Amino acid sequence: MTERNISKGEMADPGMALLRMASGAWVTQAIYVAAKLALPDHLKSCPASCDELARRVNADPQALYRLMRSLVALGILQEVGEDRFAVTPLGEALTSDAPHSVRPLVMMLGEENFRAWGALLHSVRTGEPAFNHIFGQGVYDYLAHHAEAATTFNRAMTSWTRQTSRAVVAAYDFSPFEVIVDVGGGRGTLLAAILGANPHLKGILFDRQHVIDEARAFFQTMGLARRCEFVSGDFFQSVPTGGDVYVLSQVIHNWDDERSKIILENCHRAMSENGVLMLLEMVVSGDKGTAFANLFDLNMMVMTGGRERTEGEFRALLDRSGFALKRIIPSGPLMSIVEAVRK
Repeated sequence: MTERNISKGEMADPGMALLRMASGAWVTQAIYVAAKLALPDHLKSCPASCDELARRVNADPQALYRLMRSLVALGILQEVGEDRFAVTPLGEALTSDAPHSVRPLVMMLGEENFRAWGALLHSVRTGEPAFNHIFGQGVYDYLAHHAEAATTFNRAMTSWTRQTSRAVVAAYDFSPFEVIVDVGGGRGTLLAAILGANPHLKGILFDRQHVIDEARAFFQTMGLARRCEFVSGDFFQSVPTGGDVYVLSQVIHNWDDERSKIILENCHRAMSENGVLMLLEMVVSGDKGTAFANLFDLNMMVMTGGRERTEGEFRALLDRSGFALKRIIPSGPLMSIVEAVRK
C-alpha cells in the first residue's frame, strides 16, 4: 500500500502504469519474506554472500539470490561486491532494533492480512469482512485462538503506536488535565508516552484482562506503574469513570457506526461534564494525496468491517453519541487528533 510517482514514460503508457500497480502484491510478499527471514538484521553489521545467508536462514541459495536481487531493485538491499549484499538506509527500517522499525507491521501485512485481501471482492459484493469469509470467524476471535498470529499483531500495533505517540505528545497540550483514561489502550504504549511527557498526570489503562496483565509489566519497566491504574473490561459494556480526558487510539475505526456509537456513549456516560474526548484516527479527505488513508479504509472493511472516516462522518457520529466536534489536529503524516466535548 505504497504511494508512488508515475514517471513520464508510464504516463505515455497507462497500461504499464496500471500493471505496475496491480503487481503490488508481489512487492508486499518480497518485503514480507525479507522481514520473516530477518535478512536486514543479518546484513546490518556486515555484508554477506547469498550462500552465507542461505545457511543462516535455512533457505535455498539460488532462490534466495533471486529474492535479494529483487530487494536490490526495490532499494531495500544493495550489492556491494560480487554476490555480496548489504542493507540500505531504507532497508534498515526492517531491522528489529531500528528506532522506527516497521518489521512487525510488514510481518502482519504479509500473513493473515494478505490472505484476507485476496477476498476483497467478497467484501465489495456483500459489505462483510473478507477476513471472516476466509477464516470462518472475526479477526479478534481468530487472534484469541492463534497465539503466533496474536503475537505478530500485538507487536505490529505496539510498533505503530510507538511511532504515532511521539507526534501526539508533541501536537497536544495535556497540561490542563489531571487524569487520562486510555480506552482500549493495549499494553499502554501511548499512555506511557503521555505520562512520561507530563509528570503531573495520572492514567487509567482500560482493556481486556490478558492485555492488562502484559501492560502492568510494561509500566513497571518504564517506572510509571505507580501513576497508572489498570482496569479490565469490555468497552461495549462500560468504561472507567474518573477521567477528565478519554483517549481512544485507533479504536473507533475497527467498528461500524452502530458499534462505535455504543463505545462513544459509554465514554459520554463515564466522563465529567467538562470532559474531553480524543480520537486518534486517520481522517479521509478528498485530496489526491490521501491514497493511503483510502486504502487503509478498504483494509478495515476487509479485516474488521470497520472504516476510516471523513471529517463530516466523524462529526455526524460524534453528534449521534452526545458529543460536539471541537477541532481536528494533525499529528504526523497520517494520523490526526479528533477532539470533542460533551454537548
